Amino acid sequence: MNVAIGADHAGFEMKERVKQYLESHGHVVQDVGTHSAESTDYPPFAFRVGEAVRDGKAERGVLLCDSGNGIAIAANKVGGIRATLCLNAKMAELARRHNDGNVLVLGAAFIAPTDLVPILDAWFTSPFDGGRHARRVGQITEYERTHQHQ
Repeated sequence: MNVAIGADHAGFEMKERVKQYLESHGHVVQDVGTHSAESTDYPPFAFRVGEAVRDGKAERGVLLCDSGNGIAIAANKVGGIRATLCLNAKMAELARRHNDGNVLVLGAAFIAPTDLVPILDAWFTSPFDGGRHARRVGQITEYERTHQHQ
């Protein structure tokens, strides 16, 4: 799978671990930055990952910042993005199964090193269940389509 990944300075170190995990599992990773732990703003990285997924340049995305909240808010401003903050494997599984999440968001300050791989495993292997969940995702998509700000 082609995966776009991005982080601010607070998520940089974990981003490097996620990148290594993804590549070791056969994924092609597009790293949109940041490329150091030097302080930086998170919105540009969220927009780059969101746009890569929206435009079909990546099948899914991963974003990281300190809490995960800010970068998730920014990513969800990109049309068609369903960025899901996942702090454990169950959240990751449900984000895929029920919400068809296409951007995984990780809060680096809240995820223990031992929890990272189970979250990634769950998010990258869980299928979308469809059914009633597809109807709900469709409602979100329709709202985006009909209520887009000019």
